[in-house]
Amino acid sequence: MERGQTSSLPEFKIDLERLEEKGHISIAGERKQINEEYREIKRKLLANAFGSLAKTLHNPNIIMVSSSRPSEGKTFTAVNLALSIAAEQDKTVLLVDADVLKPNVLNTLGLERRKGLMEYLTGDVEDISDVLYPTNIEKLKIIPAGKSHHLSTELLASQKMHETVDEFANRYPDRIVIFDTPPLIGITESAILANFAGQAVVVVEEGKAKIGDIKMSVERLNPDMAIGFVVNKSVHNDT
Repeated sequence: MERGQTSSLPEFKIDLERLEEKGHISIAGERKQINEEYREIKRKLLANAFGSLAKTLHNPNIIMVSSSRPSEGKTFTAVNLALSIAAEQDKTVLLVDADVLKPNVLNTLGLERRKGLMEYLTGDVEDISDVLYPTNIEKLKIIPAGKSHHLSTELLASQKMHETVDEFANRYPDRIVIFDTPPLIGITESAILANFAGQAVVVVEEGKAKIGDIKMSVERLNPDMAIGFVVNKSVHNDT
């Protein structure tokens, strides 16, 4: 149950003015520096997902956004990418909070907590559509992380998760799926999620990230992925 059908789930109301005040992109498409930066990032990801390289990638429209360590800005980046792609005329985007250890997507968007991915994987809700929420942005849907669970690693590695991601990748040819995942170093969940995605965006905080951490992060990713880097919190940036 998705596009073209009426959802019984309550819509997430995203306050776009609040997001813009907090340094996020403007969904209205104003020519702010941050909008232009994310347009450039988006273009590369869309080209990988739907261009000639797509044939060489597994699930090229599944993009994981992560970082080496916490607090480098991965959720900020994931949200901005989702907003930017939602502005496309012929693409839809699904933003999944897969950082089940420290979920931050709903908090970043100023939204209340709801059931999400963990409730689906544990069987508390029957169908993935029960946690796939529409938003007031027509082409953006969200799956929250849901409740924490002591078997989160096993649940994310389960056949049920594998089949769900494959459905995400193949059911809608115009869809990009963005997974906000835990940091890559020291957390098993991220390495598992890397096996599902065709692309990875690694967020690096300028002046803080160590070269050794970046190398270690890349080693934890699937070598067959298309991997890109986003430098966040740049002193030359107006955010």
